[in-house]
Amino acid sequence: MKKLALHWKILLGMLLGVLFGLAMSFMDQGDQIVRDFVKPFGTIFINLLKLIAIPLILASLIKGVSDLKDISKLSAMGGRTVGIYLVTTLIAVTIGLILVNGIQPGKSISTETRQELVEAYATDAAAKQEAAAKQREAGPLQALVDLVPDNIFKATTSNRNMLQIIFFALFFGVGMILIPEEKAQSVKDFFDAFNEVILKMIDLIMLVAPYGVFALLAALVVEAPSLELFQALALYAITLLIGLSLMIGVYAFLVRIFAKKSPGFFFKGIAPAQLLAFSTSSSAATLPVTMERVEEHLGVDEEVASFVLPIGATINMDGTSVYQGVAAVFIAQAFGLDLSLSAQLGIIFTATLASIGTAAVPSAGIVMLVIVLAQAGIPEAGLALIFAIDRPLDMCRTIVNVTGDAAVSLLVGTSLGKVKDVPHEKKWDDHYPKN
Repeated sequence: MKKLALHWKILLGMLLGVLFGLAMSFMDQGDQIVRDFVKPFGTIFINLLKLIAIPLILASLIKGVSDLKDISKLSAMGGRTVGIYLVTTLIAVTIGLILVNGIQPGKSISTETRQELVEAYATDAAAKQEAAAKQREAGPLQALVDLVPDNIFKATTSNRNMLQIIFFALFFGVGMILIPEEKAQSVKDFFDAFNEVILKMIDLIMLVAPYGVFALLAALVVEAPSLELFQALALYAITLLIGLSLMIGVYAFLVRIFAKKSPGFFFKGIAPAQLLAFSTSSSAATLPVTMERVEEHLGVDEEVASFVLPIGATINMDGTSVYQGVAAVFIAQAFGLDLSLSAQLGIIFTATLASIGTAAVPSAGIVMLVIVLAQAGIPEAGLALIFAIDRPLDMCRTIVNVTGDAAVSLLVGTSLGKVKDVPHEKKWDDHYPKN
């Protein structure tokens, strides 16, 4: 069991949770036993994810912005890199929202099952609906006013204030860039170390993920024992996979039009990095292989690749952006919440900024989803609906994240005239041994 990969452990926990929940549903007082003695562990797990959200965004975003100090020396490269990353992120979130609004996987749930969900999370849902109603009554510029906190310590007391946290982190990071490097170095060292500690905490939280999934699924089965809920979950997964596939198509289009390279050449060049991304679910762990493939097999100059790719691993999470848009609206649909156009535009804005602070480690995306849900007034308890299948989908999201990094490096290199011709694709070598 110890040798089993984490994603297999999570899938096993998911299966056992469903089977346990079904078995307890047929026992006298079985559902009550699950609610009293199993569900609390799932709640604790969700609370751990919510607990880490604010420290993660502060650490990752301040580190990411402060790392952009090289833009002063490489202004053309830095401006194009960040600009393209932001554009592709906006495209990714928009694709996710269009798909989830068109397919509407959450609305396949019947009124009875939806009512059971709302009753199960009545307190949380009511609070979010009330907050959303207040937001609609506010003035047209209230969202801009709410963006700037009057007290950063007060802002950190609630995940709903995440945009204020993001604003402060960006502001703080810019301040670090503008002071002399030697004076900022000690602060940067602190946040670098702080970021490493937070990432290690995420690793520790993910060690208990199989047990958290077990508890969440068991409780979900006994509280809403309807097959259609799982059918909706499957439709949600299909919607997300379609969105990720379309994003891959966007990269192929951009490479063909702007880099004048065939999609076949591009995907053949980065295939090993994509496979490693799928197996590790980590853009950071894949980074060395991505850099080697981009430089040696796509022909991008080392100066460009060594600048664009590490920044991409920090701020470019297009697969995660598609996921946040799809997941947020799916959860809202499951709870019977109709999101206005302004609310969905808010999701685009929040998901774009949140993707900058998404750590390049497994399952960090679902932590960032807490930010998007809280800001849109969607019940955070809805994480229980999607977490069980999040790990395999996370593996697919990471492929898109790494592919996006490689595509942007090729686009930036082409725009600067720093891409050399690669006469033929090199063979799979000892760096990528067969499993």
